[in-house]
Amino acid sequence: MSVAPANPAVTERGRSDTLPDPMSTRPGAATRAKSMLTSRLASGAAIVIAILWTVPTVGLLVTSVRPEGEIRTSGWWTFFTEPNFTLDNYREVLFGRASSGDLASFFLNSLTITIPATTIPLVLAVMAAYAFSVLQWRGRDTVFVVVFALQIVPLQMALIPLLRLFSGTAAAEAFPFLAIWVAHSVFALPLAIFLLHNFMAEIPRELIEAARVDGAGHVTVFVRVMMPLLVPAIASFAIFQFLWVWNDLLVGLTFSGGNNRIQPLTARLAEMAGSRGQDYHLLTSGAFVSIIVPLIVFMALQKYFVRGLLAGSVKG
Repeated sequence: MSVAPANPAVTERGRSDTLPDPMSTRPGAATRAKSMLTSRLASGAAIVIAILWTVPTVGLLVTSVRPEGEIRTSGWWTFFTEPNFTLDNYREVLFGRASSGDLASFFLNSLTITIPATTIPLVLAVMAAYAFSVLQWRGRDTVFVVVFALQIVPLQMALIPLLRLFSGTAAAEAFPFLAIWVAHSVFALPLAIFLLHNFMAEIPRELIEAARVDGAGHVTVFVRVMMPLLVPAIASFAIFQFLWVWNDLLVGLTFSGGNNRIQPLTARLAEMAGSRGQDYHLLTSGAFVSIIVPLIVFMALQKYFVRGLLAGSVKG
């Protein structure tokens, strides 16, 4: 005759039902990180960082609308006690003489350079990422490692070969911006392929298999299944690439060859202060003009940018 134990916790089933698991009561890494990031100390640090980043921008904006004489004799904070507003700096910067301003044409040059130099690598990188993450072909992993390793090649090493490739060619004469587009695209492709491949590899394979069972080919899977899911990643890299190209000076200055018809805005800003620094009061207006477009792009794609950065960080 068997006698059941008085305490059900001594049995295996009773132990699992009545005794708490010590591991289950221990907070996870995600919980600890969330509590640290939402604490008062973290919130205070974020506010301080935001102020430190915002104050220079406010000073830049205020200085850009002050008269030249006041800019040379007092700090920008005196504007709030003795306000004196003018748009003369912007008029001279955008439409003034070529030696001190005329940024309007260079502004259009930067748009002409940046939009294709952002679109071309994204289109190529999305298709390459699909080939590396979905298609099965011999040597795929080896080629991907080679593409990934290209990120360590310094940009300066490729400038001279690209210059020799395009210098004096009929294509460069017919399309003056072609060399700049190609340079920015080839420099951006390795990182773009790497980031989009990693994002695409996280997409469940069941979605692709279900589409293939329904008779979808690779084109249909790529356009109707993968592309809608890649929008956050594409927007994130598009913002980064747009900012890199828009703020670039080395590539634009090198491949433009000193030709004002194709020089970007940054090249003109570098010359705006004058040979003896006598026009430095125009730099504030010119610098603020140069950051308007990046701010608009970032604010327009902000929600996709945050989703792209957080994609894959939380598993549900």
